[in-house]
Amino acid sequence: MSYADRILQMVHENNGTVTTAEVTNAGILRGHLKGLVDKGLLEHVARGVYITPTVLNDEMFYLQTRFRRGIFSHETALFIHDLTDRTPIKFSMTFPLGYNTTSLQKENVRYTRVKKEHFDIGVVRTKSPGGNPIRVYNAERTLCDLLRGRSNTDIEVLTDAFRRYTRLEQRDIPLLSEYAKIFRVEKKLQSYLEVLV
Repeated sequence: MSYADRILQMVHENNGTVTTAEVTNAGILRGHLKGLVDKGLLEHVARGVYITPTVLNDEMFYLQTRFRRGIFSHETALFIHDLTDRTPIKFSMTFPLGYNTTSLQKENVRYTRVKKEHFDIGVVRTKSPGGNPIRVYNAERTLCDLLRGRSNTDIEVLTDAFRRYTRLEQRDIPLLSEYAKIFRVEKKLQSYLEVLV
């Protein structure tokens, strides 16, 4: 099997996408990607990300491929967890304090930075709407993030998100309470839950 065939097989197994890192980890020189682009078999859509021409653009996957430390959060996480009907206009991502966000200012991203000890709390792996793997904060962490003072989330969106959360089979109220303590939003959380539960 040629290198080009191996790359195309990887693309097929990855839902129509492949990254430069995946190709080099497989022991294939990245120059073979350029050859496939020149032949029209792949398109270069973002730094280090290639897709087949028939695949729809999966902006969430590409953003996380480019900004590996970023985790989808806030309104974007609400959308991914089906806790809102509003499709995000800008994607919300969270990064650890000290992360250089200069290049994010040219992207369709609203970013937040948090203390390193809080950064990994509640991270889960799921699929983007395009079917590619992404990392996002779980529903409990997302709700606590939105209750924090710096969130500019519309009160209607927040109320609807809590209403939908209380109807979820997989809801974890003890975990939500634990996160509320960590992020110091216990009183705000209690007022929402008293109304809805």
